[in-house]
Parts: sequence; structure tokens; C-alpha cells
Amino acid sequence: MDLENTAAPRSGTRGRIVMLVDNGVNGDSRVQKEARSAADAGWDVILLGKSPGKSEQHWQIGEANVRLLKVPGPMQRRRHEYRSPMLRSPLAYRPGPLAAYRKQKMKAWRADLNIRLIEATGRRAPLAKLWLLPQRVFAKAASRWVGMRVRRTNALEARRKRMDSPLDRFTTAFWLRVMGRRAWRKLDPYLLDLDLAFGKVIDELKPDLIHANDFRMLGIGARAVLRARAAKRNVKLVWDAHEFLPGIKPWDPHPRWHVAQCLHELAYSQHADAVTTVSATLADMLAERHGLAEKPAVVLNAPDGQVSPEQAAEPVPDLRELCGIGPDVPLTVYSGAAAPQRGLDIMVESLPQLPDVHVAFIVLRPASPYMTGLAQRAEELGVGDRVHILPYVPHYQVVRFLSAADLGVIPIHHWPNHEIALITKFFEYSHARLPFVVSDVKTMGAMVAQTGQGEVFKAEDVTDYVRAVKAVLADPKKYRDVYDKPGMLDEWTWEAQAAVLDEVYTGLLPDSRRPSVEKAAEVTV
Repeated sequence: MDLENTAAPRSGTRGRIVMLVDNGVNGDSRVQKEARSAADAGWDVILLGKSPGKSEQHWQIGEANVRLLKVPGPMQRRRHEYRSPMLRSPLAYRPGPLAAYRKQKMKAWRADLNIRLIEATGRRAPLAKLWLLPQRVFAKAASRWVGMRVRRTNALEARRKRMDSPLDRFTTAFWLRVMGRRAWRKLDPYLLDLDLAFGKVIDELKPDLIHANDFRMLGIGARAVLRARAAKRNVKLVWDAHEFLPGIKPWDPHPRWHVAQCLHELAYSQHADAVTTVSATLADMLAERHGLAEKPAVVLNAPDGQVSPEQAAEPVPDLRELCGIGPDVPLTVYSGAAAPQRGLDIMVESLPQLPDVHVAFIVLRPASPYMTGLAQRAEELGVGDRVHILPYVPHYQVVRFLSAADLGVIPIHHWPNHEIALITKFFEYSHARLPFVVSDVKTMGAMVAQTGQGEVFKAEDVTDYVRAVKAVLADPKKYRDVYDKPGMLDEWTWEAQAAVLDEVYTGLLPDSRRPSVEKAAEVTV
């Protein structure tokens, strides 16, 4: 990819779309498909994400350019975390590297004294050891003193991160009262770090349309639009809302984080020229919460119905071979994000009651603390050899990869966001023609019960989960036959969803219609 040429739109395109996403793109199949399909539809697409390293990265998805930006985060650490500890914990070290330095220095001093004691041999050994004795005693006392101060320092740092003291609660309430929606600047200034990193690049690219994925990128896109319009450039903003923000389980434990994100979203949602989202239920909720003039367009997280010839030519890993099992071994699979609220633990806890069943987890970070914990729990239960933790495959291989399993599991817990949408893996399992075992979350549970694709179990109930798995494995053909119904999967393809998304873009930039569409309109007239 030629970075110098991204400042000018590709010739012959319908206009420039800059897509924004708050991750490293890899693992986000929705964003990847959006970028590729928009480029295939004739748009000049540049997808901006966050680099996981210290340098910018770039590549292409089809004809779409991907740039992962370096995002410095000096404001990710709140101002109060830099304050002197004198008032809250006088014996703690001041913020910074001093505590770690003092602790390491004590270790080095005592280790050196130990070597000097070992070296004290020969006739002068007793005198040398006597000489070293007071130093060793003093070093031990000093080490204990430093250790105590380091513990105080760590405890203070933990309290400052928790922000659960009366003073912390007062300051949070104060900024909310004084600044209202603008208080996100005080509660989570890292959002400004993101804006500084992305904003400069967006301005240089001079887009015709900005597609902001999810809540943090909404504000960045809106601020870029405001700057562009101040410079007399008419730029449109599409907000692609993936979740109902008030209903998520916050992944940042900082108590101000969720409040700040909600305020930030409310502050900038009115700047969106169009809104898209992942389900009709969520569309209604967003329209009500943000007072939207139009109901958001629904773009489902569906998989590709077809893959390109070059993608089809790539060999797809054999799921069963990676698990080390044959074709007759019962295999359940989970593919997607890994977190406690996703309920993956039930698949491990149930294995002692499902003696022949193996479990495959397809996750972004197989070595994450959560997945390591599940593996350890499997060992404790004596089923470690039946649990297989594997990395993601490219999004265009997911369906073919998963099709080797006997059933797909969605064991998510009851959280507001889990109740309102058919998530990505629902469509991926469907196109892989897998029978389902899904928890009784509202939308997915109702859909599975309606279509007969699988069994529904009570969330977090191991006994009921075991019942559901046994029912599916006893007669898998009954559930697979559902997919033979004409038209069952037609609307659950990305091609159908890409057409909806392109209509949104074209509605905002009517002069950018495809030539074929313009000719059809002329014929109709």
C-alpha cells in the first residue's frame, strides 16, 4: 500500500469513505467486510484502526486500504494518579518508577552482600564475616522498610484506580453537575488521546463520508466532520452502532469509564447524518434514547454468502485435525469473543457429564488469562484432553472451518446487550449448518425456538445445558434439516447487508450513484 497516495482519492471511484474502528481490525469481521464490500462497490475506502504496537501498520483488504495508527495515551492515566501521596498515604512513594527502583535496589544490595559473604574465605574469613554482619542486618531492615513503603504505594495506586472513596464520588458528581454531557472530557480524557491520533489523519485524507464504528469512534468522526464543515467541506457521518452502550458490561473497571462513554455518545449522536445498527430491536432503542429523526438501518452481522476465487483457493484448516480427533467424536464449538459474561465456563463444567464430548474454543487470544483459567479448570476436572483452544481463522474461512463440528454453542449470560440482537456467530453457525445450543437470551433464544435450529437452555444452568447438548447429539439430522427450507439463509448473507449499507451511503451522497444504477433510473423515467 502506498501511504503517500492515500491523500488523494483513487481515480474512477464514487467518493472517499474513511472508516474508523477502535481496534486492530484483525478479528473484527464486520469491519473487514464493510471495508471490502464498499471498495468492491466503487468507493475509495481507507479503514483506520489502532495499532497494537509502537508503529503504524498498513495493508489491504481487497481494494480497501487499512492503516493502524499509533495512539499515544498519556491521558489514559488520570490526573489524580500523579498527585503526591502525602495526604492519603504519607509513607507511600510518589507516583512514578521510584518504588520499583527502590525495591530492586534493595534486592541487588542483599544479593551482593550474600556474594561477598561467600567470597570471604581463608584466614581472614571470620573478620570479613564480622565486618559484613552489621551491613547485612541493616540491609535486611532497610529492605523491610522499603517493602512496606512499596506495599503502601501499590495499595494507594489501587485505591486511586478504583475511585470509590467519598472524595472520588464527590468529584465525579461535581463534574457531572457542572459540565453535563461535556463531563466526559474530565471523566475519561483518553478519548481526547484517540481524537488527537485519529483526527489529524482524517483531516489529511479529506473524506466525503466518515463511517464511525461504535461509540468511541462516533465522537472522533463527529469532531472531524465539524472541522471539515468549518473549512467549507461538506462531509457526511454514518454512525454504526454495534451495541446498546448503557447495557454493556464495561470492560474497563474504572468507575468513571462507563459514565464517560455514555456521555460522549450522547454528546455526538446528534451529529450523525445516518445511523446503522445490528438488529431491529436495537434500532428502536437507539432511536428512542438519542431522539433520532429516522430509525437506524439494520445491517446484520452476517457472513459472506460467497468468497472470492483467491479466498476460495486458500486451504481451510481442518478443525478436527487441529483438535486431534476423528470424524465420529462428538465436537461442540464456540467461536467469538472470550469473556466471563459470554458463559464459556459452562462448556467446560459440563464435560464430566458428557463423557465422549470434546469442546473447541475459537478465540482471538488463546493465551488470555480467561482462556488460561478455563484450561486450568478443565485439568482440575480431569477433562483437559477434551478442551481445545484455537486461534481465529480469516473471516471468510469461518463458516467452512466451523462446519466440521457437530453443534455450535452460544452460552451467553443475561445482559441487556445480549438480549437484543442476533450476533455474528449466530449467522456463522447457521451458514455452517450447525445445530444450535443457545442460552435463553431473548432474541436468539426466540429465533432458535421458532426455526427449530437447535435447543434453548437456561443461562448459567449446567444441568439444563447438558440436557440440550444431549438432545441435539441424539438426533442432529433433525436440526440440520431446517437449513434445507427454501430461502432460509438468503437474507443472512453479507451480500444482502452490503446492499443496505450502500443504500445508506448513496442516500447521503446522491451524486455518487453507481453508473449502472443511474442508467436504470434513466430507463425507468
